[in-house]
Parts: sequence; structure tokens; C-alpha cells
Amino acid sequence: MDTLDTIFNHRSIRSYKTDAISKPILDNILEAAIRTSTTGNMQVYSIIVTQDEEKKKALHKIHFGQGMVLEAPLLLTFNADFNRFNKWCNQRNAVPGYDNFLSFFTAAIDALIAAQNATLAAEAQGLGVCYLGTTTYQAEKLIDIFNLPEGVVPVTTLVIGYAKDIPALVDRLPADAVVHYEEYKNYSADDIDRIYKDREALEETKKLLEENKLETLAQIFTQNRYPKAMNVDFSKLFLDVIKKQGFMNQ
Repeated sequence: MDTLDTIFNHRSIRSYKTDAISKPILDNILEAAIRTSTTGNMQVYSIIVTQDEEKKKALHKIHFGQGMVLEAPLLLTFNADFNRFNKWCNQRNAVPGYDNFLSFFTAAIDALIAAQNATLAAEAQGLGVCYLGTTTYQAEKLIDIFNLPEGVVPVTTLVIGYAKDIPALVDRLPADAVVHYEEYKNYSADDIDRIYKDREALEETKKLLEENKLETLAQIFTQNRYPKAMNVDFSKLFLDVIKKQGFMNQ
């Protein structure tokens, strides 16, 4: 498939066939992830491949019981990982200084870029993909189930398989909502109205407002999907995980 076609036709697939993924296809996905851009060619990330049914059952519980975790034949968990790099430094008479926030952030970026490369490779080979945001919410449990050592923190998970149902393309904001030329141009009230006008006018939006008994789409995000209390609670939990795994010490 053409690269741009792959990108422009991306959908989050949440319903999968149980058909197995062949080893050559899996190897292509993993190699695409490995060939991704990385800070200083350090490759401070790791990928855990899950295909075992019993392991998937355990992950199903951790990922809030999402059915696609059981349906799909493959899960890839991407981790920010300085463990391997630190060991290499220590074995080569070099003192690593990567127990800080910047190092975690660097490794998380590496892991997420690798995940997106894996996504493109999977979709280019006819597979469907969905990111699991529950990875950071449940990071501590994932650390236990995967036996992750210090210096390793899970940051995202890909569910991968052959789509059972293919949803319509989800709307996106217009380019001028996210693209700024030469310098950042802040948004006026009129800009905000124009940028969100089409999304707010969707029939899907009207249905959501009726179901949730709310006035605006923004309220669905702030009150139902990502309320402040939840964000604060999970922020504290994830920060504790990052500290326990050896980051944020400096």
C-alpha cells in the first residue's frame, strides 16, 4: 500500500478476527519499529510481544476489560527503557546519568515513535491497529506482569489484528487548527468557533449530547471522558511509577 494512503486511511480498529498473524508479517512490523528515528541512536525503548492466550487474558483484566485485547492475536507493549543502555554504560567504564525526568521523557518519545512506525507497518500489510491509553493508567500492574526492571516504564500498547468491522474515518480538525507557520499564532474566540464548528455540527456529536444530557461537546471531555479529578489521580499514580522505576531522582 502507498505510504500516504496508509496514513490517510488510518482507523482505530476495536473489533478483530482471531486469524493468526504470520511470522514474516510480525517480523516486518518489529523491524519497522526498530528502524524508527531515535535519540542519539540510543534506542532507549523496548517492545514486549504478547501472543499467548493466557497472558492476553491477564492483560484483558488490566486494560479495563476491553474485548479487543482478547480478540486480536497480537499485542505490542512499548516501554521507555534505559535499563539496557545503563547496563552497557556500566560494563564499558562509563557512568550513566539517566535517572532524571529528561531521560524518561527521551525514552518515552523513542517508544512512541517506534509504536507509530509499527502501526504504519501493520496497516500497510492489511492489519488493523488500536492504541491502548490504559497502558499509563495501569503501568504499575504491567510492570508486575511483565517483570520490568528498574529503568523500564510502559508507555503505550498496540492491539493488532485483522479487522472484523471497519469503522468510518473519524473526523479531524482542519489543518490551520494545528499548523503554525514561522511562529505560534494564538487563537481568537472567532478562530475557536470556526475550528470546532464542523465537529460540533456532526450528527454523532448531537447524539452524544442527547445521551449525556450536556450542552456542549467540550463538556463531554471535561466532565465525562477526561475529568480533572481522574487526570490528577492518574498523574500521581504514574509519577509514582516513574520514580519507583528509577527516574526523577535528580
